[in-house]
Parts: sequence; structure tokens; C-alpha cells
Amino acid sequence: MVNDAIATAHLGDVAEARPGYPFRGAIESVPVGEVAVVQIKNADPEQGVDWEALVNTTPTGRKSPDWLRGGDVLFIARGNRNVAVHLDQVPVPAVCAPQFYLLRVKGNLVLPAYLAWYLNEGPAQRYFEQSAEGSVVTSIRRQVLESLPLPIPNLERQQLIVDMVAAARREKQLTEQLIRNREQQLMLLARDLI
Repeated sequence: MVNDAIATAHLGDVAEARPGYPFRGAIESVPVGEVAVVQIKNADPEQGVDWEALVNTTPTGRKSPDWLRGGDVLFIARGNRNVAVHLDQVPVPAVCAPQFYLLRVKGNLVLPAYLAWYLNEGPAQRYFEQSAEGSVVTSIRRQVLESLPLPIPNLERQQLIVDMVAAARREKQLTEQLIRNREQQLMLLARDLI
């Protein structure tokens, strides 16, 4: 029999939150740069990271880069969209910009994709709205992020949730494609009538 009890922990108990790479000044594009940089404009919770659109640059800070890897979760900590993106894979040497926290799951209690999903859901989003600081550009402090209460169902249930999310995203893509196809058919029909 599967244990359906749901534990609760703080995010900081199950994942390490690291700040993005501390670039000095603006991130400048260098065609032969040694690192690609994930910025807010490149990250979407549903689409993932647009790897083709990343700026290549040379790290300018003193800190050695915290290279992104598969299983990482990027959390946008600045601005009005405090959402998370799960990285299935990282095809190029890359870091995230300072507007992100890089979340790495510790241990094996939480699936990274489940963590990203929960960070984008209502209870977590309300927590971030209430905890955001700043008047013009809001931000989430690391301590606030690490203090987020996180329900932790068993791994089987987490995987079920992750699979359902993937299926819902695929259904949405297919539906949108069907709508585009129908609109194209109607446009062609209208042209034939003229």
C-alpha cells in the first residue's frame, strides 16, 4: 500500500538557493563568448528556456560560474512575475543572470520538476505576492524563498503531478495548433471565394 501522507517542509530544507551569476554592469554580447546567459526574457514556465536566443558573453565577475545543469530550477526573483522554470537539460555551457535564484534539490525527497510546478501554483504565488519587497521593481529575498512552506507528497504522486502537467501543456500546444490550422483554412477559403 502506498503511503499518501503529505509531509511539509520549507523550501530551504529540500533545495539550495543560489543567486545568479553576478555580472558587473550590463550583460554584453560577445560572439565568441565562453558562456551563454539565461535572462528573464529567455525563460518561460511553460516553454522552458529558449536556448537559441541566449546571449553569449564572457564572465566579468570574480566568482567562478555556477554552471547550469539538468535538474536545476530557475526562479525569477525580480519583477512582477516570480515564476520557476525547470531545466530538463542544458545543451550549452550556461549561467543564469542575477535576477534569478538557481535552485538545486538536495537529497531525493523532491523531484525538481515538481518543485518548479509548485512554485508556479496559487499557494506559492500568493506567498510571493505577500512577501515581495520594493515599490517600483519588486523582489523576493532569498530568506523568503527558502521559508516557503512546501507540501511534499511521495515521489510516485510527485511524478504523477509532473506527468499531468506535461500532458496538459502538450494538449494546450495541440489545441493552439488546431486553432491556427482552422484559421488558415478559413483564410484560404475566403481567398478562393474572391
